[in-house]
Amino acid sequence: MTAILLFFFAHWLLSIFAQTFFLHRYGAHRMFTMSRGWDRFFYVFSFVAQGPSFLNPRGYAILHREHHAFADTERDPHSPLFFSNVGSMMWRTKAQYDAYAYRRAEPEPRFLGDTPEWPLLDRLSQKWITRLALGTLYVIFYLHFAPSAAWFLLLPVHWLMGPIHGAIVNWCGHQYGYRNFDTRDVSRNTLPFDFLTMGELFQNNHHKFGSSPNFAQRWFELDPCYQVMRVLDWVGVIELGRPETDALAEHA
Repeated sequence: MTAILLFFFAHWLLSIFAQTFFLHRYGAHRMFTMSRGWDRFFYVFSFVAQGPSFLNPRGYAILHREHHAFADTERDPHSPLFFSNVGSMMWRTKAQYDAYAYRRAEPEPRFLGDTPEWPLLDRLSQKWITRLALGTLYVIFYLHFAPSAAWFLLLPVHWLMGPIHGAIVNWCGHQYGYRNFDTRDVSRNTLPFDFLTMGELFQNNHHKFGSSPNFAQRWFELDPCYQVMRVLDWVGVIELGRPETDALAEHA
C-alpha cells in the first residue's frame, strides 16, 4: 500500500508541475527563458510525467491564450458558466484542444505566438500505441504492488491525469473561492496555499496579472511552483523574464 500511495502522489505532483511550469508558465506565457537543452529536458520530463495524458504544448498554449482572451464568455473554451457539469465542459475543451494539437484547425494568428514544439516527440506522444504502452506500465506497477483489487480504481486517474488537473483548475477556479481583484471574468482563488495544483488555483490573481510568474499576490498566499522557479532561476536553469513588480498588467 505504501508503494502505491507514494507512486500516486509522486505522479500527481510531477504531472501538475509539468503542466503549470512547462506548459502553462513557459509554453503559453513565456514567463521565463531557458536554453534549448533545458527546453528539451523539460519537454521530455513533461512527456514522462504526464504519461498517456501528455498535453501537446502547442495545443495547450493556443487553448490557454484563447481562455484568457475570451474568459467566461461564449468563446471561452472552458468556462463553467456555459456547462451544466465538468464532464461536458471538458468534452468541449478536448474537441478544441485536438483541433490545435493535431493541426486540424488553425487559430487566429494572435494566439499562435512562440510555443515549444518538437515534431518528433509530438508525433510519438499523440499515437495511441504510445499512450497504451505508457498506460500499461502503470498496470504492471499496480499488479506488483497493489495489496488488493480495490487499488486498481486509481488507474483511470493515472491514465487521465492531465485532463483531470485541467478540469479541477478550470471548474473550481471559476466557481469556488474568494476574489482579490475585480476582473472582467468570474475567476476565483480556490486555495490560499495551493498544495493541490501547485499554484494553478490562484485563477483570480492570474487573470488579473496574466504575465506575473508568481500566482500568489497577498501575504498569506503561497504558490509552490513559483518557489521552485525561484530556485531554478538562482541555479541558472531558467531566467525569470521580469521582476515580480514589473508584471502587473492584466492579460488582454
